[in-house]
Amino acid sequence: MAYTFDVRIWSVRQRKDRGQSTAELRWKVGGTPHSQTFRTKTLADGRRAELLSAVRMGEQFDEATGLPVSELRRRNDVSWYQHARDYIEMKWPTSPAKTRTTLAEAMASATPALVSTHRGMPESRELRRALYGWAFNMNRWKEEPPADVARVLEWVESHTVAMSELEDPLLLRKVLNGFTVRLDGKTAAASVMRRKRAIFHNALGYAVEARRLTVNPLPQVQWKLPAPVEQVDPGCVVNPKQAAQLLKAVAEQGARGEHLKTFFAVMYYAAPRPAEVVWLRRENCELPLKGWGTLHLDGSRPRVGSSWTDSGTAHDVRGLKWRPRKDVRHVPIPPSLVTALRDHLDRYGTTPDGRLFQTARGGIVQESGYGEVWARARKKAFTTEQQASPLAARPYDLRHACVSLWLNSGVDPVEVARRAGHSVAVLLKVYAKCLDGATDMANARIDAALKRWR
Repeated sequence: MAYTFDVRIWSVRQRKDRGQSTAELRWKVGGTPHSQTFRTKTLADGRRAELLSAVRMGEQFDEATGLPVSELRRRNDVSWYQHARDYIEMKWPTSPAKTRTTLAEAMASATPALVSTHRGMPESRELRRALYGWAFNMNRWKEEPPADVARVLEWVESHTVAMSELEDPLLLRKVLNGFTVRLDGKTAAASVMRRKRAIFHNALGYAVEARRLTVNPLPQVQWKLPAPVEQVDPGCVVNPKQAAQLLKAVAEQGARGEHLKTFFAVMYYAAPRPAEVVWLRRENCELPLKGWGTLHLDGSRPRVGSSWTDSGTAHDVRGLKWRPRKDVRHVPIPPSLVTALRDHLDRYGTTPDGRLFQTARGGIVQESGYGEVWARARKKAFTTEQQASPLAARPYDLRHACVSLWLNSGVDPVEVARRAGHSVAVLLKVYAKCLDGATDMANARIDAALKRWR
């Protein structure tokens, strides 16, 4: 997009076109010529006067279309609601299902602040259900929404402000302040605020691309983002003895517990994400009779809901997080886990597509199912005080425990990052508080080096 003050407008000239007399207006914006033909000279002179008036007012012109910026914006002006849907439609094809939910969440959070009136405004939970579940879920655009949802969306479509009004910094501040509050009135997490602001900024950038705004106005708002808490709390990290107690408590919960014991063991000894364990197949496992084995992780199946995926299934088909689609992460595993996996395969076999872990009906293991087993295991393995603490509160904390164990064992951070699927910078930042004894180990190594030189 190129705007310029360099505009030349010539006098109207008469032309003969197929035996008819027409009037042609010619003008040049920057290096690009433009022309427009009218049936009469009076109409052409009127248009020429409009362009000259814009020049006298000191207005910039768009080189591509030849139009004054104000006129271009009027032609392209749409409501925020329409623009938000256009933005979702633009992002949808290349976005994983989980990203689609975060995009919809951000648009649904921004929209209530961008209405022209609050008279007749639907209740906040109704509004969010309609916006998140229908307005900004492209998979549902061909479906007929329920009557109550249709009523809410009709109100929103009629009452959201025009995009041109988003140049007002005070209006944008209302949107940003809305990002700080959850639906239940509590303060949102810092990471959620930052993510929503980034998506909103991107949506306004798309408005510039679509010529609905001249510049992205969001950087003009002096709104300070809270620093996100990106470090793992050491209080959630179990030691090897506590991990063994938890795995034992899982196994003691009957058939489902026996099956899931190895599921959790994989997370503790190899540090994969839960969605990667869900998709672990026989072909990913190198399990020798003796010694260390290797997991060759090549994908994941996060659960996001069937309405957000292209396949219509609840689990999205994904590669490794933050990695190219066909990338593989090779993670060495200790002999104890090798034995556990071999025993698991001997006892349960695999599903037709090769998965090691499955539900009673052969489906993909659900977070609600293994989360319930984990909660009971904590209750059985931990004291009342430990149960009230964040210690291994989620199955995901087993991954944190594994990475922390590797780091505190003196494994090179580069190797730890490779096994965990992190960058080294992120690894050291996230697990900085979990490096128990790291200072003592560093001091001992420095002492040893100095002694050698003495």
